[in-house]
Amino acid sequence: MDVGGATRWTPTAVVSRREILARIEAHYGAVLAVDERSSAPADRFLLPDGTTFGIISSTTEPFCASCDRSRLTADGVWLLCLYAATGTDLRRPLRAGATREELQRLVEAIWSVRADRGAEERLGMDRQTTLVPIRSLKRDAHLEMHTRGG
Repeated sequence: MDVGGATRWTPTAVVSRREILARIEAHYGAVLAVDERSSAPADRFLLPDGTTFGIISSTTEPFCASCDRSRLTADGVWLLCLYAATGTDLRRPLRAGATREELQRLVEAIWSVRADRGAEERLGMDRQTTLVPIRSLKRDAHLEMHTRGG
């Protein structure tokens, strides 16, 4: 999974879902996709012996349109996408005494207009360069997944 350029992660080191399945089929035989509706990030498959396994292919085959995930960092920033450049500070309203209902309205309002497509956007980028330069990451640790708790 893409955890950021500052860790020397590169897209060239990624093994795509297609390649994973081809290697597994070459060793174990035909693989069947499990047809299920789920919010889980993994697509599940069956081996001929009935073994089930999953593949999270967000880097090579993003699932942004069906994603229902968000992340709350340790310092209270709510990120609607693992690749979001900005988030919502929930610590400030909490410390200011916001009621449960006020927080719920805030979260619902923000979530209802969510349009993040971070993994899809990354597919179209120059995959040989670091997404966030280290000097920028030092100024804002929320810019890459590995520094925000991902």
